Amino acid sequence: MKKWNKLKERFLQDILQTRLGNLASNLTRVKSRCHNIANQDLVHRLLQESKLFIEWTAQDAEVEVAAELVDLQVQLARWQYHWGEIWQDEIQRSKVADTAKNWSDKVLKMAGLI
Repeated sequence: MKKWNKLKERFLQDILQTRLGNLASNLTRVKSRCHNIANQDLVHRLLQESKLFIEWTAQDAEVEVAAELVDLQVQLARWQYHWGEIWQDEIQRSKVADTAKNWSDKVLKMAGLI
């Protein structure tokens, strides 16, 4: 828990646009790491970290952006809940990778970074 508290403290020092950019970057890492079966724990941690980034960011975002972030957070939670099944199935892992990339692009647009 201390690790998350330190991360939160550092994360909240950034402006909203930067926080959204960090979230998008995490989602891009999820995409790239899904292609190697050895990265199961790493990707699971990235999902958890991304959920926390959303929790720490949504409260400062406009209502429309916050709603989109909550939808993403629910998606991440669903993946985590079924993670063992997803990770063992290459097709499902590929779908997670593609969806994570789509969300990354969407978050970058929300941030005004693309």
